[in-house]
Amino acid sequence: MQIEPTALPDVLILTPRRFGDGRGWFTETWNAARMAEAGLDLPWVQDNHSFSAAKGTLRGLHFQSPPRAQHKLVRCSRGAILDVAVDIRAGSPTYGQHVAVELTPENGRQLLVPKGFLHGFVTLMDDTEVQYKCTDLYAPQHDGAVRWDDPALGIDWGTTAPILSDKDARAPLLSQIGTPFRWEAA
Repeated sequence: MQIEPTALPDVLILTPRRFGDGRGWFTETWNAARMAEAGLDLPWVQDNHSFSAAKGTLRGLHFQSPPRAQHKLVRCSRGAILDVAVDIRAGSPTYGQHVAVELTPENGRQLLVPKGFLHGFVTLMDDTEVQYKCTDLYAPQHDGAVRWDDPALGIDWGTTAPILSDKDARAPLLSQIGTPFRWEAA
């Protein structure tokens, strides 16, 4: 597994090694023992799978607040997405900053989005499927969202008129919600 840092030190790109032959390829998307050796000892408890029919579908920016906060490991298994993580940990030197990474089945990349970060993605192709692991179960009472086009975040999604859920269309600005997360220096 190749592990690459991003501009936000806690957000990582994980690219599993592929073993291929004439039939295709095989890969381990997560190996708990190997990842623990690399300092990523994460207890995955829920796997999610989303399908978006149309290019330009935007899901996010979402978070789950403590005590039910989640790490997420995101990959695209069909189509393509621009996957975005935004630091919303109060006191963090990278507060309000984001990274955007293209995930496709071909590049095999996965984005590790830690607790304390907003997460969202926009589909770059029709018929896109995204799969992600979470370290806590979905808890509706701890579910939160921030507007995808919050000007303070300055995210270039590659579209100005995405397809949104009602929830995402009504999401508040980051300045309107504050943050339930605190940055702790390592």
